[in-house]
Amino acid sequence: MPGMSREKSGKDPAKLPNGVIAVALPSFRRERALIKRGVWPVAGCDEAGRGPLAGPVVAAAVVLDPKRIPKGIDDSKRLTPERREELFEEICLTASFAVAFGSPARIDRDNILRASLWALARAVHALPEMPKHVFVDGRDPLDIPCDCEAIIGGDGLVVSIAAASIIAKVTRDRLMCALAQDCPGYGFESHKGYSVPEHLEALDRLGPTVHHRRFFAPVVTAREQHQAAIIEGRPLAIETQLSVEIATPD
Repeated sequence: MPGMSREKSGKDPAKLPNGVIAVALPSFRRERALIKRGVWPVAGCDEAGRGPLAGPVVAAAVVLDPKRIPKGIDDSKRLTPERREELFEEICLTASFAVAFGSPARIDRDNILRASLWALARAVHALPEMPKHVFVDGRDPLDIPCDCEAIIGGDGLVVSIAAASIIAKVTRDRLMCALAQDCPGYGFESHKGYSVPEHLEALDRLGPTVHHRRFFAPVVTAREQHQAAIIEGRPLAIETQLSVEIATPD
């Protein structure tokens, strides 16, 4: 049809298999534009662990070295655990970063959104130098003393945010594996506290631990069932009380 045809380039692009969609890696474009305007340092922020029933929410802030950006940085959800670990080590060696934790107690007190935003702001404050500009994943800007730009889906668009997503995810996964040693039977080392059948079954059987988020619905249900069983005198596993609660001071 007239007006609809396009001239072909000299070389046809390689075709992907049916059903496979090419996804571009996050870029340094936004950071580079700020650097050209004299704005530096520029940080990316992201968190891991909003959805789980147990464990803290972990936030990270990362300032990448423009001359030493590790290749292959992507949204942590699009990477294999092995590749995340590799990139985690590369980012730690080449970038400035900081991590902060929102404990289950803070999540219970403030709600998960406020606890996440608090941890993200805390991570920014913990950087060696306060950034002049911060990109954060999501829709909510942070309460920090510098410019902050919230970008929905930012971990798939901005490489500094993607780097932060890797730092936060690997840090939290390692923490949950450590908690698994103190909470045998819950499977934290495999599901990392998320609401999967294995975890729900363990909650029903063993009851909540101090690492569970008390007001998340499955935890509330498990706690009520165990409290009812105690009142009725039925045998059950006693609620785990451990001395390794992850907490962050105000």
